[in-house]
Amino acid sequence: MLNRFFGQKPKEDPDEKLRRESQSQAAPEPVSEPAAEPPAVVEQRSNFLSRTRQLFSRLGNTVQDTDLITDELWDDLTEALLTADVGPSTSLGLIERLQQRAANEQMRTGAQVQMALREELSDLLGETSPLRLSKKSPLTVFLVIGVNGSGKTTSIAKMANLLKLQGHKVMLAAADTFRAAAIDQIQEWGRRIDVPVISQNQGSDPAAVVYDALQAATSRGYDILIVDTAGRLQTKFNLMEELKKINRIIQKFVPDGPHELLMVIDAPTGQNALLQARQFAADIGLTGVIITKMDGTAKGGFAFAVTDDLGVPIKFIGIGEKVGDLIPFEPQQFVAALFAHD
Repeated sequence: MLNRFFGQKPKEDPDEKLRRESQSQAAPEPVSEPAAEPPAVVEQRSNFLSRTRQLFSRLGNTVQDTDLITDELWDDLTEALLTADVGPSTSLGLIERLQQRAANEQMRTGAQVQMALREELSDLLGETSPLRLSKKSPLTVFLVIGVNGSGKTTSIAKMANLLKLQGHKVMLAAADTFRAAAIDQIQEWGRRIDVPVISQNQGSDPAAVVYDALQAATSRGYDILIVDTAGRLQTKFNLMEELKKINRIIQKFVPDGPHELLMVIDAPTGQNALLQARQFAADIGLTGVIITKMDGTAKGGFAFAVTDDLGVPIKFIGIGEKVGDLIPFEPQQFVAALFAHD
């Protein structure tokens, strides 16, 4: 509950107590709608897929209830999927499954194909996948990676803010020590959202930073530690060795950790970002992804390529620059938004 963060009044005024209790009951439990600027967040949630919805609507505009299933329909559908950045492999797989269903279920109209497409897309994304919290330790540890420019550090801060609003005590570890700018950025975000950041100087051993952060989080009673780690493809071997060392350090404090290994990828780069994510997934075993810059300029079909190719769930999507512009990913809402009418 939000009122846990404000402490108790030295005097119990009846009117003040009633007002505080009323606010507590009215405060939303879900993290998906932050306390800051809720009207703006609600508006963004309804608009952030506008461009992708327009791309997907091409199918709805060209396929009517009376249209028969033809080769041209399959060509139009394939083009719509590719244009929306669903990707060649995923698009081809969807078309093959739809053609098989059309034959088995004796579909006759384009509208039936469109409904089947919605079902296939929903199945592809799966169910909502919230962050996994430790059931064995009082401390949960998340590792976050991402190449420069993907929005990694900003996403970490936004996620920390969401968790803080949910009632968690969150600490950050600045273990991306390769660039001084990365350390400065996460420290600045920590000040903005009032979350402590454990850091050392540029060039320090990332595992040493994580060790200090684990000690601090444990001794101070924090229940979530988010570790900002490097994501440099040009030094991939060193990065993998760093992550292995960090994992060993974490497991000395939290045997069942780390509980999430998340990669931040930005939607506008589309299939190029997917190639990068695939390398990390193959080497270190991701548990989920955060897709950033889904603010109406990206092709949201990229989300289907991510889940299909990497086999991991999407945890969050970033829809803007503000601290509240990160929302938990809801697959069914996502698919419904793609086919909604403007």
